[in-house]
Amino acid sequence: MSLTDRLRPGRIGLAGRLPARLEDLHGPERGVIVLPRHLSWPGMREFDVADDRVRRSMYGIVLTQGRRNDLARFVNPRLLTQDWPLLRSSLDPKLRRWCERRLALRGLAAQPSPPGPAHAGPARAGGANPGPEWPE
Repeated sequence: MSLTDRLRPGRIGLAGRLPARLEDLHGPERGVIVLPRHLSWPGMREFDVADDRVRRSMYGIVLTQGRRNDLARFVNPRLLTQDWPLLRSSLDPKLRRWCERRLALRGLAAQPSPPGPAHAGPARAGGANPGPEWPE
C-alpha cells in the first residue's frame, strides 16, 4: 500500500476503517475530546462528550472521516449505542449499513434514544422549565 493510500482513509474502504466489533471502541464517556487535525478544522476541534448534540456531531465526523484507530480512541460503545437511533439518519446509507452489521447496531434503529443530561426535561408545574435561562 502506498503512502497516499494510507493518508486517504476513503481509499481503504469501510471494511478497513471500521473496528471488527463494538467492544473494540474505547472512547471516553465524559470530558472534552480534541480531535486531530485530519478529522476537524482548527477552531472546531473540541467536543464535550457530555453534550448529546455535540457528541453526535463528533461521532458523525469520526465515523465518516476517521481511521480505525480514531474510532477506537474517540467513540464510546455505550454512548454510540445510545446515540445510534438519531445518528444513523445523518450517515451515508452504505456507512450506516456497514456500522449496523459490523458493530451490531442494526436492531437499535427503531429504539428511541434515552434522554441524556443535555436534554431539558418536561416542563414543571407552573410553567417552569428546568432548561437554561435565556437573556431577555
